[in-house]
Amino acid sequence: MADILFTKIEQDGKKTTDNHLVGSINPDALSLFRSIAESVNSGFILFDSEFNIHYCSPIADRYIERCGAIDLSLAAGTDSKVNWKQVLSDIFEQRRVTRLTAVRYCFQRKNRLLDILCIPILDAQGCVSYGAVVLDDVTDTTLRENAMIQGERLISIGKVAGKVAHELNNPMDGILRYLNLAIRVLEQGNGEKARDYLIQSRNGLMRMVGIISELLEFSRGTHQAMEPASLDRIVDNALGMMSGVLAGIEVCVEKHYDGQALMMRNDNLCQVFCNLIKNAADVMEGNGSLTITIGQDGTDWVVRFQDTGPGVPPELMTAIFQPFFTTKTSGRGTGLGLAICKDIVEKHHGTISVECPPAGGSIFTVRLPAASGLSTTSS
Repeated sequence: MADILFTKIEQDGKKTTDNHLVGSINPDALSLFRSIAESVNSGFILFDSEFNIHYCSPIADRYIERCGAIDLSLAAGTDSKVNWKQVLSDIFEQRRVTRLTAVRYCFQRKNRLLDILCIPILDAQGCVSYGAVVLDDVTDTTLRENAMIQGERLISIGKVAGKVAHELNNPMDGILRYLNLAIRVLEQGNGEKARDYLIQSRNGLMRMVGIISELLEFSRGTHQAMEPASLDRIVDNALGMMSGVLAGIEVCVEKHYDGQALMMRNDNLCQVFCNLIKNAADVMEGNGSLTITIGQDGTDWVVRFQDTGPGVPPELMTAIFQPFFTTKTSGRGTGLGLAICKDIVEKHHGTISVECPPAGGSIFTVRLPAASGLSTTSS
């Protein structure tokens, strides 16, 4: 149908008077297209390689402000850093399909969240004749999903409250015991022994501070925004910050992609990578190798951390991401590190998983969709 619909009528030079149509397009095919486009709850916009709008459905007119050209119309109500001219040019130059989810658009003093799909329209010869933008209002759906996520977060916080009390109670008992011992030996004039007891008390307090700090990070609704950085730069920064714990461990970074790595708006991923590097260093105890691989899998970006440690037992592969679950000895970990990593990665609409290859060791994989970064998603 595309070759019929988008064949311009040049012999009669007539122009339509339709309020939603600009330009000269086969009217019979257009009537069929309009009946389809206007029977669904989505907005449709058709445009040419010069970004001139040739058709805009009534629903699309309610969603966005028409400013003559499609790129200007999309940019008029968005505050994102999407290069609309480039996205739309790629439709014609590379036949690229671009999907952007939950884009905030302000029109007539109303904020909407729109899923925006930009696609090429091919004619019978396989050439891109026109581009199309499909708009879906996901405001209510997104708000409901966010409310559910927040509700689940509060439930999760409630479930771990008892574990928090348990984790804090243990060092607190120890602190009180050592303080009482310190008072007793001071009364006996044994200052050196009192000093040892006070040091043990301080260690207990530092453990409590660590537990509280990590719990606050886990329960925080949003994470601190930092300067944009590429995935490879974030990995390099994390390795630099963790250089002290990597003594004696061979580190290899492999990059399997062309061009520039995904740019991220939020550098909290550095915290994720630091935690995974530190965990790998802890289990290898200064003897082994860590291979970090950065690459792409379709439209997703993947960062893998493979160590030569003892690996993770199959029955614990899910449990290790739960708050306060730890395989480390008492006093060496709070069990919140991987839970925080999972929380941060999921805020980027990504996933984190672990597997143990037959050769030994473990592989932690962080998968991030391109849409979570500063670039657009293409397929």
